[in-house]
Amino acid sequence: MKKRGADAHRAPAPVPNVTVDHQKGSTGVRVNAFRLGFMGGIGVLVALLAGLLVRELSTVLVYIGVAVFIALGLDPVVTWLERFIPRWVAILVVVLGVIGAFVGILFAIVPVLVSQGSNLVQNIPDFVRNLSNQEWVQDLSKQLGNTFDLDHALQSAQSFLEDPANLLNIGGGVLAVGAGIASGLSGALIVLILMLYFLASLRGIKRMTYRFVPASRRENFAEVTEQITGSVGRYVVGQIAEAVLNGVLSLVFLWSIGAPLPVLLATFAFLGALVPLVGTVAAAAVICLVCLFASPLTALVAAIYYLIYMQVEAYVIAPRIMSRAVQVPGALVVIAAVAGGTIGGVLGAVVAVPVAASVIIIVQQVIYPRQDQL
Repeated sequence: MKKRGADAHRAPAPVPNVTVDHQKGSTGVRVNAFRLGFMGGIGVLVALLAGLLVRELSTVLVYIGVAVFIALGLDPVVTWLERFIPRWVAILVVVLGVIGAFVGILFAIVPVLVSQGSNLVQNIPDFVRNLSNQEWVQDLSKQLGNTFDLDHALQSAQSFLEDPANLLNIGGGVLAVGAGIASGLSGALIVLILMLYFLASLRGIKRMTYRFVPASRRENFAEVTEQITGSVGRYVVGQIAEAVLNGVLSLVFLWSIGAPLPVLLATFAFLGALVPLVGTVAAAAVICLVCLFASPLTALVAAIYYLIYMQVEAYVIAPRIMSRAVQVPGALVVIAAVAGGTIGGVLGAVVAVPVAASVIIIVQQVIYPRQDQL
């Protein structure tokens, strides 16, 4: 009883003085809204600056990518030559061969291309005039009747093309054309120099890259990287071999059928074949269109030849040449080529397909095994 009385007279426990801070979250951590907003704004500005730098340096990045892929394509040749000679001698032989090929193309083929290109520009009005005088065009104009005035359309095209100012406007003017040619030559020289450096130091670059990976995963990373570089190198070599074969066969074929400007058109075929599927079809369409100025029969024969050649290339030539390289699905080739062309032009389209091949290897060697283990 006494104990109960003492408990009754005991003072109640003090209630802690709790103040609600509206700037604190559920964890009790003070949130500084100004600091959070400021740092967020800085992050947005840094992201915008990085995007702007990538946009401004897109051409340089494309040059670097092309140089890397060419170096990867030449590395198997250097590796094969290492069986007989030291590596530095093999690199020297390959470098001299590349420089000799570049100089040979520059002084042997470029003048012919310039000559035939200028002849094409100068003779376009004559081509249109001869086309309008051909019998099949006149018969087609009579069959169209009042639906479409083909003669008037050809005459308008002829009058437009006879004005040199219009042709210059199509090309962007004399300064733009000259700047484009100079930019192309300087870009090719930059790619050549970068390729030589990458080829000479490719193994050192790989070893330095491997050091950034933790030791526990370094071996697996190095294995996947070697597979990617080897497969991309074989892909580049195979694609160049297909392009050279397409260009040589096109030159022989176009010369045999009497097509106009065979060297220029064969060069179109070679450059187009560097981009699989999309480039080959586009180059064939341009060649057939130019052959139409000679005669409908010449254009028809050219169309039949390229239809047959593309089937042979897809089912006979490409599987043999690309047997050791990664196989890229046709739909992915088209998507990669279009996306690469949108980002970096022709060079971007050429680089995009090996990039797609690298992604396929990463998916097959890294992502699929991880998914299978889960």
